[in-house]
Amino acid sequence: MAAGAPGEPDPEGLATEPAGSEPPATSKPAGSEPPPTSKPAGERRRGSFLRELPVLLVIAFVIALLIKSFLVQAFYIPSPSMQPTLMVGDRVLVNKLAYVFHPPRRGDIIVFQDPHPGPQPHRNVVQAFVHWLTDGLGFTQSSQKDFIKRVIGLPGDTIEDSHGIVYVNGVPLRPEPYLSPIRDTSSSGPFHVPAGELFVMGDNRTDSLDSRYGLGYIPISKVIGRAFVVIWPPSRIRWLSTPRYTSGNGP
Repeated sequence: MAAGAPGEPDPEGLATEPAGSEPPATSKPAGSEPPPTSKPAGERRRGSFLRELPVLLVIAFVIALLIKSFLVQAFYIPSPSMQPTLMVGDRVLVNKLAYVFHPPRRGDIIVFQDPHPGPQPHRNVVQAFVHWLTDGLGFTQSSQKDFIKRVIGLPGDTIEDSHGIVYVNGVPLRPEPYLSPIRDTSSSGPFHVPAGELFVMGDNRTDSLDSRYGLGYIPISKVIGRAFVVIWPPSRIRWLSTPRYTSGNGP
């Protein structure tokens, strides 16, 4: 059987082309292929940052907790007992390493735990960890109350307050430029500071719960650290230095 006319299907069902005709083009001209799809460099960087962000946040939280636990911690001033040095609402930073190499010194402003704490709530391991975490991040307040006062008496000292004048081992403590302008005219003591403990007083002597009234002596083991700077409010940012006494009652 003869093949059909040009262009007609052959017995195999395949189309035939006229003799001498060019086969249809099967490839696109050079340069017409679209480039491989790829994200812009800026988009790739954003995607990488978003993937790394959770890890960065965890690292930041861990570093913040380590700093708070071992190096520096911020404290809020809730009472007027240290006026005019520290006002209600001030926030101070406390150096927790201040007494690693030497004991507290006379005139230091210290933060310490309540020497007479009440019963603490019972927590299991998970609850204790969650409380430690949230307390460290500042989301909750510790159930153990902290105080801030000035160190007046060191271990072995005898302290007496007579009509507003503080005597350390029989010698007036001078100068005390940090005192409130409201003069204290009361008298108390003498107090004999035991070994390993401190005698503390507020700068606002007429309105301070301190070693004279209620608090008693403060075990050095209860001292958290030394306050060294006011960081809030901005108008009150300043360093807190230890005074230099000229009455022979140095550290």
